[in-house]
Amino acid sequence: MSDLPQKVMINEEGPREGFQIESASIPTRDKVALIDMLSQTGVKHMQIVSFVNPKAVPGMADAEQVVTAVKMNPAIDYTGLWLNQRGYKRALATDRLTMEGAITLYASNGFLQRNQNRTPQQQLAAQHELIAMYQADGVPIKRAFISSAFGCNFEGDIPVARVVDLVGQVLAIAREHGENPGRVGLGDTMGWATPESIRRVVGAVRDQFPELPLSLHLHDTRGMGIANAYAGLQMGVDAYDSAVAGLGGCPFAGNRGAAGNVCTEDLVFMCEEMGIDTGIDLERMIECALFAEKVVGHPLSGSVKTGGILGKYRKAK
Repeated sequence: MSDLPQKVMINEEGPREGFQIESASIPTRDKVALIDMLSQTGVKHMQIVSFVNPKAVPGMADAEQVVTAVKMNPAIDYTGLWLNQRGYKRALATDRLTMEGAITLYASNGFLQRNQNRTPQQQLAAQHELIAMYQADGVPIKRAFISSAFGCNFEGDIPVARVVDLVGQVLAIAREHGENPGRVGLGDTMGWATPESIRRVVGAVRDQFPELPLSLHLHDTRGMGIANAYAGLQMGVDAYDSAVAGLGGCPFAGNRGAAGNVCTEDLVFMCEEMGIDTGIDLERMIECALFAEKVVGHPLSGSVKTGGILGKYRKAK
């Protein structure tokens, strides 16, 4: 347990993760209301929309309207997701988001083809083009990301050596352009990770790049989200993407009933019980989770919103 971090950074992705896969009929005002509630929980970084083709992802057709209507809290970095230059330009044009560049490579060629209709060579070339645009617009490159790093529904198990090699590639691309991403994210995009594979992959990357800060993007498709986060904490990983109430999922992952990121309030609860600071007000986050469930109109996977926190039971005794 000696590698446990004292504090973790949580990037709330529920609004983007959730509403990209839920019904497109959810009103924009409800999306905005959830974001405004989340803005009062203590989160410092929130991804609220994605700028993608509305024909492919109808739930994100109102991305610009959402960004315009949100009551921006100056203490929070509100970001968006884009997969190509067109999406990036849309995000930039809102003039309201915190623009953060990222370099993204895929451990699964099959998922890359399904998600972006590109070959690995085309994805590599696109990163150089994106970096040139980021630099021209003064947008900092703060993160690199390896998608489908733990397994793939289209290719099966991903060799650990491939993930380590891709981490080296994204760092080399950044250096070529005079950039130095502050963190590399490892994505369990299709929910293949287990605690053992988290330890194996994170350990291998750490062995090769011991000073490199890492983050984890964990999906709960097979119920392993919180267990995998625990394994990451044991390995010293101090940054996580999560989704309030467990909202979301990837519409191109090929999972039947694909689940969203590890649930924010469950992750915060676990960290608090372990003495790890998140800076998040758990009771307010639970209120957000209950509201999110009301907005989507069906049960969501988070557990703490139903079971409650332990404090009131301890006080009762």
